[in-house]
Amino acid sequence: MIVIDRDPFETPYFPFGDRLKRAVWSIAWFFLFRISPRPFHRWRALVLRIFGAKIGRDVRIYPGVRIWAPWKLELGNQASVADGAILYNMGGITVGERCAISQGAHLCGGSHDIDSRNMALIAAPIVLERHVWICAEAFVGLGVRVAEGCVVGARAVLMKSASDPWTVWAGNPARPIRKRRRFI
Repeated sequence: MIVIDRDPFETPYFPFGDRLKRAVWSIAWFFLFRISPRPFHRWRALVLRIFGAKIGRDVRIYPGVRIWAPWKLELGNQASVADGAILYNMGGITVGERCAISQGAHLCGGSHDIDSRNMALIAAPIVLERHVWICAEAFVGLGVRVAEGCVVGARAVLMKSASDPWTVWAGNPARPIRKRRRFI
C-alpha cells in the first residue's frame, strides 16, 4: 500500500514530473485514444504500450475507457474493457487473461485516509485473476484481489478480496451468492 501523507492545501500529492506525465497522457487519451474508431483495438493497445502499459495479445479495449496512469496497468491476453469503464489505477491494476470489465465498471485503486489530519492519500493494487468478469457499473475498491473465474455482479460494491474461485458476488456490500460452473 502507498500512503502519501502530505497536506494537499500546502503542497500537491504528486511531484511535478508525475503530474506532467499524466497531463501528457490526458492529451494523448483525448486525441489518440478516445476518438479512435471502435474496432481499432490494436491502435489503442499501441497507444497504451507507448505510455508504459503491459498489454497482452488480442486485447479489446474500447475508446470510452478512462485510465488514470497507463504505466500502472497490465492487461492479460484476450482481456476486454468496455466503454465507460474507469480504471483509477493509482496503486496499479492487473487484469488477467480472458477477463471482462463491462460498461461503467469502476476499479478504484486510490482513496483517502479519513482518520488522518490531512486526509492522506492511500493507494493499493487491484488484481483480477484469469476469467474474471466485472459486470456493468460494479465498483471494485483498492487492494482487492478477485480470484480466478469470479463474477462481480452488476452494480455490486466489492471492497474486500473475493478469494473463493469461480464464485458469483453481488450486492452492496458484495457477498458470495453462488458458485459458478467451471469451464476450463
